[in-house]
Amino acid sequence: MTTNSLTNNQYNKHFINSSVESFNLHEIQEKIYNLLMNLLQKWQPEDILLEFKRLFIDCLDSAIILESSPGIYEYFENKEEDDFHYTLKRSCYILINNWEINRQYQYIQDLIAIFDNYKPKKSYDYPRKLKTYRSWVEHFINSKDYQELKLFADRHTTLSNTSWVNRYNSFLFYAQSLDTDNPKEQQEAARKIAKKLKDKFKFDLAMYTARSQSNNKTNQRYKNPSSLGDKVLRLIKAIVIKKGVFSYENIANIFINQTQNIPFEEFKYSLARYLIFSIEQPKFIETLQKKLLAKFLTWKDEYNDQQVTSDLVLRSCNRLIDFLTTENREEPSALFVLLLSQGHPLTLVIVLLKIILISRNSRNHLEMRIADLIRFYENYPEKECNFFINFLEILNITFAIYSDNVEYNLIPAKSGKYSPDTVNPQFNPDAYHVFSQLK
Repeated sequence: MTTNSLTNNQYNKHFINSSVESFNLHEIQEKIYNLLMNLLQKWQPEDILLEFKRLFIDCLDSAIILESSPGIYEYFENKEEDDFHYTLKRSCYILINNWEINRQYQYIQDLIAIFDNYKPKKSYDYPRKLKTYRSWVEHFINSKDYQELKLFADRHTTLSNTSWVNRYNSFLFYAQSLDTDNPKEQQEAARKIAKKLKDKFKFDLAMYTARSQSNNKTNQRYKNPSSLGDKVLRLIKAIVIKKGVFSYENIANIFINQTQNIPFEEFKYSLARYLIFSIEQPKFIETLQKKLLAKFLTWKDEYNDQQVTSDLVLRSCNRLIDFLTTENREEPSALFVLLLSQGHPLTLVIVLLKIILISRNSRNHLEMRIADLIRFYENYPEKECNFFINFLEILNITFAIYSDNVEYNLIPAKSGKYSPDTVNPQFNPDAYHVFSQLK
């Protein structure tokens, strides 16, 4: 490792051509970001980490007058704490995004360790403003932003596997990528990781499905990516049986074609009928009609006489997703808890799937709401939220089956012919093998 460190003069070249007071916030931020990007091009990761720690952390434990130290805090003296938090967060993601791309995952963990190991020295002689800046860092470490930051490091540690939430990080990363309040570097890194995790799950599920029904022992290396055990094959068969003429895609296309250019009020009633169509659980339908559809049908009455538009369709589907998951983004909706307590996770997932099939752009909205639910339930032990975990597993599997790059089919276990165009109400999953193929 080559030892590098910015001298005061080198550091000041990035910032000072005039007085500190002359810089506006945007100029300060850009100079910090450019400094880090320059270091990424010229320095080794170990040296960059040392410099990052010196600029943001080490100077906070110095009793030297802050103006003469190499830290960046003097440029935030008249700025808000939130401005500093955003600057620090984006600075971290500039490094993380680069190391993620180059697969230098250890340095991401080392970056997080800088904050995890931060223990400010106690001293009553420190200048007041220095104490203020120390509190800013402590607040950042205790923030939601920092928890999101840790996801990037935790996914490469075996320790993270002890938490059940780790199995569903794809939702959390995807939600970060959709949040426009996040720095672009965070959105980009999160989007790549979310796609990688989702693609891996789809591939592992397809391989497990294809190989698990074989007697060839060499195929045992393909592990079940879900936590459902052998039940996953019966679940896949139950979902695949709905493909063909009576598939959810075809029903969704019929609905879309039949609801073009109709009044919004009529559209809401049609959408209500569409959601309960082909659902076979009477209690589920009763709950849906009492708790959801009655509420939805009175929503946005001021638009009832207007012709339905793509925007109204999107807003309607997003609102239905809120009713079915979380309405305040802080806790599960009463309807979500009720439906799962009645033992209908697959049916709830199918309703959500039917919503997405008529409004593809609502998929992002659903992903964010699922992430909100995960953040709520992550505070509970795994045993206390098995019903939610079961829902997540079914959701993952269902949307994997309905993805664009995997095809699932049923094959009779014995002689005979299965046609997906006719739904047999007495369908016996054990009489069929499921065949998966990557497109």
